[in-house]
Amino acid sequence: MSILLDQNTRVIVQGITGKMARFHTRDMLDYGTNVVGGVVPGKGGEEVEGVPVFDTVEEAMAATGAEASLVFVPPPFAADSIMEAADAGIRYCVCITDGIPAQDMIRVKRYMYRYPKEKRMILTGPNCAGTISPGKALLGIMPGHIYLKGNVGIVGRSGTLGYEAASQLKALGLGVSTSVGIGGDPINGSSFKDILEQFEADPETHVIALIGEIGGPQEAEAAEYIRDHVTKPVVAYVAGLTAPKGRTMGHAGAIISAFGESASEKVEILSAAGVTVAEHPSAIGETIASVMAEAA
Repeated sequence: MSILLDQNTRVIVQGITGKMARFHTRDMLDYGTNVVGGVVPGKGGEEVEGVPVFDTVEEAMAATGAEASLVFVPPPFAADSIMEAADAGIRYCVCITDGIPAQDMIRVKRYMYRYPKEKRMILTGPNCAGTISPGKALLGIMPGHIYLKGNVGIVGRSGTLGYEAASQLKALGLGVSTSVGIGGDPINGSSFKDILEQFEADPETHVIALIGEIGGPQEAEAAEYIRDHVTKPVVAYVAGLTAPKGRTMGHAGAIISAFGESASEKVEILSAAGVTVAEHPSAIGETIASVMAEAA
């Protein structure tokens, strides 16, 4: 098993005619992802990489039976695209777009909560690298070749640190069940807690790797959830130990504004919840390997 997507998941790409969307659509198709369509208003009837383009998500779903969507739409229009996907009944949406205004994302979250939980679309991102279930499907912009199929579930705010963890695991002969980027913005579609819940229920995920960073309360909330609900071993790395207070570091959400938002405070909170914390990014893989060996 895996979480969120597999080789059978039918995928559409919103904004597919853009330069970067074309490039990554080709990459996803080469990986084996079941990309069945694209959506660009006014360009219905065209094709991109052999994939049919539709004017609306609703039309694409009616023609292809799509279940998941990848949003490659510019920031001013991305929120509307996410809400269109939710309205049409898409089950899982990944938004790659960086720079969506926080106010727009508040509107998206409120819109999605109009639906009961069982019918509510799952959203990861914005400003994320996407999701990959190695050997099955890639929904995003990550380099698929560095991911080996295995039993480590990865969830992180940083795309590049997710790549680093996967690469280190591969070098050690260890693989990944699913890797999920939740994005580095202050307001995102899914939290660590949301993805931890899915990994806990997935029988093929034996160990969970959580990659956090400074800013926001998500890691502290994840620690509380891990302490009370997660039975599987969790390894964490938190970026930004030397980051100065009050300065944004890379991601819009990576800014320390309150207690519990610095890297050192997050490490302390996670450790107290029973999480094994890697001290350096170069130690993520070996720390996971050590925890897996102890759990075996």
